Amino acid sequence: MAISAGEARQLALAAQGFGARPARPTLRHVRAVFDAIALIQVDSVNVVCRSQELPLWARLGAHRRDALPALCARGEIFEYWAHEASLLPVELQPLLRWRMAEARTQAWRSIRMLAHRDPGYVEAVRAEVHARGQLTARELEHRTPPRKRATSWWGWDDRKRALAYLFWAGEITAIRSATTFERVYAPLARVLPAHVLAAPTPDPEEARRELLVRSARALGVATARDLADYFRIAIPIARRLIAELVEAGRLVAVSIEGWREPGYMPPRARPPAAVSACAVLSPFDSLIWERRRTERLFGFHYRIEIYTPAHQRTHGYYVLPFLLGDALVARVDVKADRAARALRVHAAFAEPNAPSATASALAGELAALARWLGLDHLIIGRRGNLSRALRSLA
Repeated sequence: MAISAGEARQLALAAQGFGARPARPTLRHVRAVFDAIALIQVDSVNVVCRSQELPLWARLGAHRRDALPALCARGEIFEYWAHEASLLPVELQPLLRWRMAEARTQAWRSIRMLAHRDPGYVEAVRAEVHARGQLTARELEHRTPPRKRATSWWGWDDRKRALAYLFWAGEITAIRSATTFERVYAPLARVLPAHVLAAPTPDPEEARRELLVRSARALGVATARDLADYFRIAIPIARRLIAELVEAGRLVAVSIEGWREPGYMPPRARPPAAVSACAVLSPFDSLIWERRRTERLFGFHYRIEIYTPAHQRTHGYYVLPFLLGDALVARVDVKADRAARALRVHAAFAEPNAPSATASALAGELAALARWLGLDHLIIGRRGNLSRALRSLA
């Protein structure tokens, strides 16, 4: 089976939940996004808003700002290491128990070594979480000072290491504080429904196979590396399991125009007639987080430059790609200036083949995003080949 590059884009966008936004998004629509894409990556970046809010904005527009905490409170989604730290439907928890079991040997060394060096302390922390019902690392009695003044993984003290280990091992879970973003740790039964906790643990191989099928549904069409990356399954294991899924008819191998590697897709997937989207995308959006796939699908070279020294950045600090129709046509460096009640657009760049409607569509998208964030107006800077046109429309 062979498909064109355009059909691959349409498959990917439809699978990722892009298209016409609902007029009045509800929690039902938010949950449908999770059903489609399986997970949303969590990150502490708050330049515009918490980065996990932007994938919902891109697909739904102006939805409830508390939608993610609300679904957590309803026992419909939870946080775990899926593709990095991620929010995902609670029904997927049994499929990740193999990763929880592997945490004892494969978690980050700094937290794994604490569990091996002082298992009694880790067990005491677990008992404390269960006794209190929920707590943050700061609420535990201080045990040892950090090894150095830092806010990175390497500056963690034993309280954070113990809680991180228990979280990774699936012995406790966590929700995010609405005010500080820090994890609030809790017993599994406080967050996960009883039917999920009572569900049998699948064989690790079968669980990985199911996750790869879910990845294919979420991506529409994808290479083996794309599928493995979605839930961070080791590529040698993924390739073997994908071959088994093709043999069983659960995936179909396809050739895609311009792709060097074969693609895989669900057997009943068909390219839609058209997908027309208009959205700015988080750097951590599952549509674009695998940068090589982004180039294959859209011909769009993208790198996040937050950690690049300012004088070495090409496009800016927090740059959001702009999706229009079925193409990535521009990128904008933006920041929510809450003191000035403005969305600042430091720079805006159109792609070489961007359509003439790009500036007006982007201006409308940014104005709507500003309103959703509770900001009053746009402030457009002068950097980039699209900035002048945006200023004339703002």
